[in-house]
Order: sequence, then C-alpha cells, then structure tokens
Amino acid sequence: MSPSFFEIVQLSNGDYALRRIDDDSAPLVKISFSTEAREMMDDRELSVAKAMIAAGIEAAGSVTHDIDWDDDELDVPDAQPAYTLH
Repeated sequence: MSPSFFEIVQLSNGDYALRRIDDDSAPLVKISFSTEAREMMDDRELSVAKAMIAAGIEAAGSVTHDIDWDDDELDVPDAQPAYTLH
C-alpha cells in the first residue's frame, strides 16, 4: 500500500480543509472561522488552521492508544449534546 500525502487547502468559502493530494472527494477535516475570529487572528488563519490540524492528529493518535477495543460495555450517557464545549 502506498503512503498517502495530505494538503491543507483554502476552500472557495474561506474555510480550510485537510485532504488527500490524490483524492478530490470530501475533505477529511474542515475548519471554519467566524468573522470575529478572523479579525482577532489578523491574517494568521492558515497558521492557526495548521496548528489545529496538527493538534487533532496528535490527539487522535494518543486517543487510539488509550482505547480498550475489547471492552464490551461502553460507558455512554443516554443524552449527549450535539456539540463539544472546550
């Protein structure tokens, strides 16, 4: 299996996306900044998007190592919000 190469691109609507270089299908990740956030970043949106994607990849790598995939009982609450608050 050949390795995949990825790129960060700016979409026509101003969002940033991570996608495979050789694949035009839906991006793996999309990042959208509000107008207020864009103003606060002072033209550094791409740098922030890169940092967010790098942090996400690092976090996903460490999370998958911590998961016990053989655990039959998952501790999932009944009602979860449709968003994550950080």
